[in-house]
Amino acid sequence: MATVASASFEEQVSGLPYAAPLPLMYRVRQHFHAPVLADLEAAIAEQCRALDGKIRPGMRVGLTAGSRGIANIARILRAVGREVRARGGEPFIIPAMGSHGGATAEGQTALLADLGITEASVEMPIISSMEVREVGQLEGGPRVFVSVTALEADGVIVVGRVKPHTDFRGSIESGLAKMCVIGLGKHRGAQEIHSYGTQGLAYWLPRAARVIVRHAPVLLGLAILENAYDQTARIVAVTPADIGGPGEEALLQEARGLMASLPFDQFDVLVVDEMGKNISGTGMDTNIIGRMMIQGVPEFDRPRIKTIAVLDLTDAAHGNAAGIGLADVTTLRVYRKIDFRATYINGLTSGIGGVQRVKLPIVAPTDRDAIAAAILTCGRADATQVQLVRIKNTLELHEILISEALVPQARHLPHLEIISGPEPFEFDAEGKLRPFALEPVRHG
Repeated sequence: MATVASASFEEQVSGLPYAAPLPLMYRVRQHFHAPVLADLEAAIAEQCRALDGKIRPGMRVGLTAGSRGIANIARILRAVGREVRARGGEPFIIPAMGSHGGATAEGQTALLADLGITEASVEMPIISSMEVREVGQLEGGPRVFVSVTALEADGVIVVGRVKPHTDFRGSIESGLAKMCVIGLGKHRGAQEIHSYGTQGLAYWLPRAARVIVRHAPVLLGLAILENAYDQTARIVAVTPADIGGPGEEALLQEARGLMASLPFDQFDVLVVDEMGKNISGTGMDTNIIGRMMIQGVPEFDRPRIKTIAVLDLTDAAHGNAAGIGLADVTTLRVYRKIDFRATYINGLTSGIGGVQRVKLPIVAPTDRDAIAAAILTCGRADATQVQLVRIKNTLELHEILISEALVPQARHLPHLEIISGPEPFEFDAEGKLRPFALEPVRHG
């Protein structure tokens, strides 16, 4: 037998005692209020009327594209590009994602491709560069950087989803201002503003966005709002003056009201089948799992979850496991997929919150072991009564699995529908959990 000094990491974590009974599970459907945009192209055409008179023939107009999974994003960008061409402009895509993609131009183009954004799918070129230029400095605060590609364009349309941020609370969180400052700021701009800490980010983000709008040729913001089923709910034109201002503030409040959530205020164990940067900037949306885990930033009121197990990292994350530290237990499968360089670049760029959230949780050999470890450490003396919820990821919550101990609560929640069960956890011979197959979204 290998000594501790000579044994590999995988050898050291294998063979530990992960003996816990696993509960029977019930499949539950959540019904959320969820407006859906019926005609995407018509809505975009209507909102793009704000471009009338702003685009002259031959103008090069850049459209921002970020690293998050946004419903219909290629279709949205394609439709906006057609509106630009209809006015005589020449649209192109600017990858706008801070340090993601390993902080390289090639990595950011690859990330877009994973999201379905290619030159063929959006019908326009993608111009990827990490080069930035300093355009100002806020008094007592950060320097402001902007993509040279954006500065050299004749116009920029800032396209992005408005939603609650995963790191802080403020009047402006994740949205068009963030797309300007961190997205168009590239690695250098993201690093600069994150150096002021999480609370500094909340304060400086809208102010830095207004500097960018003054210096870059921003023609319009197009805010995307999504419903609880990860579908496009609204697309709203935002004037440059309202990016980081009252217009975006109002959209954030609307977006907050459209979010999905877990149905219980507190429970013992959350099993997350997959996490990844394409799902959330923190791999798992902190607003969903109820964990901020940043020193000095208040935690959420709900949900309160004692232990979280993450079983897999999406291929679209390209090994970036930022947010893995939000979990208590993970698997060797996740560990083997981690690109520590990309993960650490993301963590270091994001400041204290990023560093704290790239710490490795306990690594269990298999899915079964990880779930058992989470149950063993959740503080439930009688493990047969564990309150456990299983989700595919933090974006897709219309169907979840719950343990028997949560069924009585579920029966009293009007937006929940128990659709099947009980059923056991099913694993293959290697201890890998059978995939969570979601039914198509239905509104009720």
